[in-house]
Amino acid sequence: MTSTQGTPQRAESVPGPAQSTRSEQSADPGPLELGLPSTVRDPELPARVRIHEVGARDGLQNEKALVPVEVKAEFIARLAAAGLRTVEATSFVHPKWVPQLADAEQLLPQIIGLREEYPGLRLPVLVPNERGLDRALARGADEIAVFASATETFARRNLNRSVAEVMEMFRPVVGRAGEAGVPSRGYLSMCFGDPWEGPVPPRQVVDAGLQLLDMGCAELSLGDTIGVATPGQVAALLAEFDRAGVPVERLAVHFHDTYGQALANTLAALRCGVTVVDSSAGGLGGCPYAKSATGNLATEDLVWMLHGLGIETGVDLPVLVATSVWLAGELGRPSPSRAVQALAGPAD
Repeated sequence: MTSTQGTPQRAESVPGPAQSTRSEQSADPGPLELGLPSTVRDPELPARVRIHEVGARDGLQNEKALVPVEVKAEFIARLAAAGLRTVEATSFVHPKWVPQLADAEQLLPQIIGLREEYPGLRLPVLVPNERGLDRALARGADEIAVFASATETFARRNLNRSVAEVMEMFRPVVGRAGEAGVPSRGYLSMCFGDPWEGPVPPRQVVDAGLQLLDMGCAELSLGDTIGVATPGQVAALLAEFDRAGVPVERLAVHFHDTYGQALANTLAALRCGVTVVDSSAGGLGGCPYAKSATGNLATEDLVWMLHGLGIETGVDLPVLVATSVWLAGELGRPSPSRAVQALAGPAD
């Protein structure tokens, strides 16, 4: 294990850009060595996409076993070394509700030094209320996120409040963060389907999203929490936001891959002008309050598609794959990411 005191160091096992992540037992060249994926640029798509990496927070919070803080710090350091420049680090939710992230106050001081090593690196943290904001600011957080719902049932089950009550709870959080010069991101869950309420009307999502934007959130992430969205739904929802006067530059998408539609939905969002996509290294994550939710869109799968489309990400795919292989070893199970499985080769 590499040191995680102060600025975490890169592990020596992480391969450089020219190294293969495939097993040394195989004599066949890997796809990246063969120049794959083939790049075919679509001029109607964005030239660059910013990946909002959520594996260290949204991914690890769903692990049954508690991951040591040293492993979390090294994971984040490796993600930064792979070129990711937005890495959501942790959550300042009460440990009773998310025990997997109870070490947030110990983790943040260990990784703050990464900002100096990797210029432009953003390490946002999730906060649930003003108490969480106080804890995050005291540990040096300079960017936060709040988590709301587009549906009443999920708001009740997740935060034990109505949608209106949730918004009122977050208003002073976002306001105080802004006064401190700390930007806020708004997450909106259940934007496409709810396991208790069924399909969610686009206008209902827009109304909830506008409240987060109006209170001061700089960016709004639209979440397909249970992974039931289809490309047509994605385009329809984004069109509804456009009709409401919301610039697409303020929107991000967050897809789960329950029905294998996360990449198709992402491509639909890109065609509508979205340039920020949430994903999780190795496909980690789900939602502890919605049992039908499976893993997030895997960052490696996303990068493979984006690079094939000629879209810049700044991510070194072999280094990222090696990071997910390493973390899978720490967690004691293989990564569900198709790209990780294909690029890493068979386990020794």
